Amino acid sequence: MQILSALQRKVLGIRSTARVLEISTTTLLKKIIAIADRIFQPVISYNQSYELDEMRLFVRKKSNPMWLVYAINKNTKQVTGFYIGKRNNKTLNSVVKTLINSKPEKIFTDKLRNYKYLIPKEIHCAQKYGTNGIERKNLNLRTHLKRLNRKTICFSKNILVLTSVLKIYFWNEVY
Repeated sequence: MQILSALQRKVLGIRSTARVLEISTTTLLKKIIAIADRIFQPVISYNQSYELDEMRLFVRKKSNPMWLVYAINKNTKQVTGFYIGKRNNKTLNSVVKTLINSKPEKIFTDKLRNYKYLIPKEIHCAQKYGTNGIERKNLNLRTHLKRLNRKTICFSKNILVLTSVLKIYFWNEVY
């Protein structure tokens, strides 16, 4: 599984990984999608605390901003779920519903107004240092995956490939 180990090192991009493995980028992208199809979202534990945040990225061109919304377990720092879409309540709610179904103790968010309407008051917490873990994860994501960097010419051409890369990054890491 040279592809998986190259992606897990989080150093090389798609083209450079294809060059190192001496395969075409199309073949590499097909293999990445095939690997990601075998990776499933982890089971979410009940009665845990979660951190929820969103991150802007681009798909196809800079004029098409999308948002990655994801949640991590506050204790284990494991990503529990993510969704990519436009910046609206539907995108946020796709992850929020998953968390609410797990009967969480608390859900920590930033002060984005939309969260007030989607998360019940008794479990929602928007305190000052409540999202330190996920903000650190955002920094790691932007550092490791150049397609998520703010000032870059790199961006994903396809949501399927982006989702596949994120599945591999989040749920198939070697510790």
